[in-house]
Amino acid sequence: MKAGRIVSVFLLLLLVPGHGWGENPPYLEKTTIYVNEHPLVVEIANTDPSRQRGLMFRKKLLDNEGMLFIFPSEDYLTFWMKNTLIPLSIGYFNKDRRLVDTYEMEPNQTKVLYHSTEKVLYALEANKGWFAKHGLGRFAVLKIDSRYIGK
Repeated sequence: MKAGRIVSVFLLLLLVPGHGWGENPPYLEKTTIYVNEHPLVVEIANTDPSRQRGLMFRKKLLDNEGMLFIFPSEDYLTFWMKNTLIPLSIGYFNKDRRLVDTYEMEPNQTKVLYHSTEKVLYALEANKGWFAKHGLGRFAVLKIDSRYIGK
């Protein structure tokens, strides 16, 4: 009986934020992308569960790391920072992979929403200030392998 309880508690802890896979979920593929000539190692969030979880509960993000959200079709997107513990920048890219909007987002903010101003297919999150640090503004080009699609 005790062994069964220990396994149950262990499995439960894996699902609790801050425990187990809260830092780096094992199911997200990583790849290097470029915005213009600036590289960024990103996790690919191209399914509903991975897009919904995003960077929630992460305690850190290295300087040149981020998450690329890929959607199955173009739409107006809105992001928020619920349960997101680190300050982030977000960039929205259209179907032509051109940057249309960027925002600086504060941790665990649930009252401010960050809307794309036009229909987009991609959202890129990186550490706060990443786009500005690299001088990336409207029409910067997202370069990714064409095998990555939204599901």
